[in-house]
Amino acid sequence: MTEDTPAALIPRAATTNAQLRAVPSHRTTAEHLGALNNLPGFWEGTGFSLIARPDFSSDSPHGLFLELNLLRETLEFTPIGSPVFNRGSLQADIALYGVTYLHRVTDDPTGGALHIEPGLWLNIPATTEPKADASIARLATIPHGNAFCTVGFVQHAEYDRVPEIPPANTVPFEIGGEAPPAGTKNPFPEYDLSLPSAFRSNPLPAAITQAIIDDPNQMLRDTLNQQVFAQGMTLKKITRLITDTASAGGIENIPFITSNANTLTLDSVFAIELVEDQSGTEFMQLQYSQTALLNFRGKSWPHVTVGTLIKAF
Repeated sequence: MTEDTPAALIPRAATTNAQLRAVPSHRTTAEHLGALNNLPGFWEGTGFSLIARPDFSSDSPHGLFLELNLLRETLEFTPIGSPVFNRGSLQADIALYGVTYLHRVTDDPTGGALHIEPGLWLNIPATTEPKADASIARLATIPHGNAFCTVGFVQHAEYDRVPEIPPANTVPFEIGGEAPPAGTKNPFPEYDLSLPSAFRSNPLPAAITQAIIDDPNQMLRDTLNQQVFAQGMTLKKITRLITDTASAGGIENIPFITSNANTLTLDSVFAIELVEDQSGTEFMQLQYSQTALLNFRGKSWPHVTVGTLIKAF
């Protein structure tokens, strides 16, 4: 070789076994997942979605169509195989650990595609700059043209009964205003199943009742009552992953979304539940409730999605 030999032609030093082992083992990585450590694997189940979407072309008196769907869902989580380092300028570097995920949702009765969401869950250590406790974050992109980051905390609980699950609001309210209290009557006839409407999903599966339109979280309570406690099973413990865009993070949208149905807030609770059946066999169940606000026609319209999935693999 001469001094003029191109660098690409110079043989590279052989990689040593020590260098090949430089990435931490999966066991080491899993130990740093914290409350996320039970997520990796394949989950499947069912759910419900309620969304009031703008209806530009029809003669809808309120300019909306209420779409109601029973869901068939899968969620696959894969651990990130090494730490992700964030470099500090005001404090020492921190290492994040987490999982990637892919959420696929179809309409249960028809099998039609509804939603696909690639994303990340991250376990974040406590920091001094800024001064903050350990936290978690969920990041994802949505095919409509949204990307979000929610930040929050973990809550551990043990129950021998159906846990308290607060109601999920579906009543629209003024943009920038406060969500109405639970039990507030919805003023829009599209939400009232006793009133016929051409601006609501039709025909509706029998499982979509007025009770779950008023409070989609009722489906989560019913699932626990009918499929866990009524079967003599025990809910041993719950790990809740609670995140939102109010405390940190946010949502970015393509210009069309910003102009037509601006989405600026998202909050969610993912409850990882350890269940024991009558034979003493334990299995993992994931229940979630999430609300995004779509802003159009002067109001914030809650888009609420709930689901219950069982860890299959």
